[in-house]
Amino acid sequence: MKPINIQEKFSKFSKQWHPHQIALVDDMQVILARIQGEFVWHKHEDEDELFYVQKGILEMQFRDRTEIVREGEIIVVPKGVEHCPRSLNDEEVQLLLFEKLSTKHTGDLVHEKTQTEYPKI
Repeated sequence: MKPINIQEKFSKFSKQWHPHQIALVDDMQVILARIQGEFVWHKHEDEDELFYVQKGILEMQFRDRTEIVREGEIIVVPKGVEHCPRSLNDEEVQLLLFEKLSTKHTGDLVHEKTQTEYPKI
């Protein structure tokens, strides 16, 4: 039970689209990720995801609209909703995510960006 300095944790990695686990809360994990550009369209059938924008501007694309999420804001993607995160103007975005341990990075979609293990930092 010690404080976690999020900025210090972000300084430990630079790779894009490779989530890193920083904490566990019951059956949930707290993840940090750096993103730039566009991810892949995917959904999580049984899990919600919470995205908190630490730095930058996130565009969360849905099939019927795009939501802009700014620094200090969150967006929750409900289970079963297809989505595709991307950064605004191709600039890096630093994200903190809360999701169940069972959540697969790209849902049932297997893609070259899919990660199966999140390093613990």
